Amino acid sequence: MQGTRPAAVPAAAGQTVTGRAEETVYRVILAISFCHLLNDMMQSLLPSIYPNFKAELGLSFVQIGLITLVVQTTASILQPVVGLYADWRPSPLALPGGAVFSLAALEVLSVAHSYGLLLLGAALLGVGSSVFHPESSRVARMAAGGRHGLAQSLFQVGGNSGQALGPLAAALVVVRYGQSSLAFIALLSLLSGAVLWTVSVWYRHHGLERLRRAATRGFAAVRALPHGTTSRAIAVLLALVFSKYIYLSSLGSYYTFYLIHRFGLSVQSAQLYLFAFLGAAAVGTVVGGAMGDRFGRRYVIWASILGPLPFTLLLPYASLAWTGPLTVIIGFILASAFPAIVVYAQELMPGRVGMISGLFFGFAFGIGGLGAALLGLLADATSIEFVYRVCAYLPLIGLLAGLLPDIEPVPHHELPSERAVL
Repeated sequence: MQGTRPAAVPAAAGQTVTGRAEETVYRVILAISFCHLLNDMMQSLLPSIYPNFKAELGLSFVQIGLITLVVQTTASILQPVVGLYADWRPSPLALPGGAVFSLAALEVLSVAHSYGLLLLGAALLGVGSSVFHPESSRVARMAAGGRHGLAQSLFQVGGNSGQALGPLAAALVVVRYGQSSLAFIALLSLLSGAVLWTVSVWYRHHGLERLRRAATRGFAAVRALPHGTTSRAIAVLLALVFSKYIYLSSLGSYYTFYLIHRFGLSVQSAQLYLFAFLGAAAVGTVVGGAMGDRFGRRYVIWASILGPLPFTLLLPYASLAWTGPLTVIIGFILASAFPAIVVYAQELMPGRVGMISGLFFGFAFGIGGLGAALLGLLADATSIEFVYRVCAYLPLIGLLAGLLPDIEPVPHHELPSERAVL
């Protein structure tokens, strides 16, 4: 029944409806977080070196946009498919397999002196991401014990850090040593593959059984929900991801232009503001996952999507002195949503962890790319300031969180202490 707690199997000591207090295997969580950092760093290298390819190959902006489309399409569309297949037939070796695609992608890009090769490298990069994300998100849930939100947020913050490091690696290595240096950066995929191989061994011997037990308990929690309620909840969660990633795209893609245009900042100064925003988003990701475990994911989802509204409404009219603090607050609160959304969706459909992970990561990839393109068109047609005045109302979509059913009858802070394996 919507809005009420569904009937559940009575919980024994150390158990909840959605999961028993198993060991939290931090070494596995940190390993996949590190590999997420490497994966997303290599992903974010490509847009950072677009100017190099544009100058060398004489590309138009339309051709540059097609490269982004190829990466986003392969990364977005394939992820739910890969996740669904993994639910049907778990594939531990897919983890190091994703690193092989990333290795091949950067090797191709390092010698891409034609547009066709460039598109091939971009496609391989997207495939590597689509293979990596659903399975590694499943591993985060396997290793979480009772701390699903914290595990998902630690996994996610690795990716956030990698996205921030990509442009830095491009500036320090690729710009200095040229396109061929991508071949040496590609060797990081070998390191990632080695780490993921050890994770796949743990996955095969321990993780699969953990996931089966968690799915059995999870079905007991959501079996009272009508199918229509579950489908509507998934649709609401996707709408919330839409709100979050469109707004984050406005900052990630155009914040420096906004600061330069409105306040006359230098490129270097504007990049410092962007770095502060990205840092706040990384911290918010970790905090949001832990808070969801402690107080319930519905509350975190509601607060993290709707909560930034006063600050987003103020931002287009703020002075430079207030613009920095406002964007830090917005980034911190908004970023706290995604781990809670993914874990909540996994608990809605406990037998489809891979599919749900692929769906939400893929949708986030796709909507982020589409949002950046559409906001760019809006900025060209109006002004960059108008973009932020329009985007200011996106957090209102957070009101939809009120439609989410309650599937968390026992808050995490009421449970007995859990053990952690280091």
